[in-house]
Amino acid sequence: MTSHLIRSGFLLAFSLFLMPAFANDDVKELEWSDLEPKDYVKAIPTIEEIGHAMAGPQSINAPVVKELDGKTVKIPGFVVPLEGENELVTEFLLVPYFGACVHVPPPPSNQIIHVTFKEGAPASSMYDPIWVTGKIATETWSGELAQVGYTMKGISIAPYDDF
Repeated sequence: MTSHLIRSGFLLAFSLFLMPAFANDDVKELEWSDLEPKDYVKAIPTIEEIGHAMAGPQSINAPVVKELDGKTVKIPGFVVPLEGENELVTEFLLVPYFGACVHVPPPPSNQIIHVTFKEGAPASSMYDPIWVTGKIATETWSGELAQVGYTMKGISIAPYDDF
């Protein structure tokens, strides 16, 4: 009887250990280039477009990859906080490089993800690169800082040590 309980306990513990690995099989790890359609040719901006981008919100409406809609993905990036309370950020823009949308003209709309993270992430960790895992959507979002081609409901946030 005791060996049966031990064996059952071991199997339960082992199956719980493997469960996250199976769940992670459904998560597609992305690079920022994966957010651009394969046939997308970036236009070189004119002097007027560069001046406009530096003077105000982004106006570029870059195409998105429709096949990503509804997928659970993991992507590294930097945070531009938008909303939060009590030292927690609950809404932010995820961008491919530090300072995007704040100190320099914003990247194309298909290189910015508007993330909502209900649980909130510590504001103190927002200056370092992070991994964000969540369900991505090919929905536009516009705010004061940028026009965005993707939105995401965040599931988890983790530090990105090897950036």
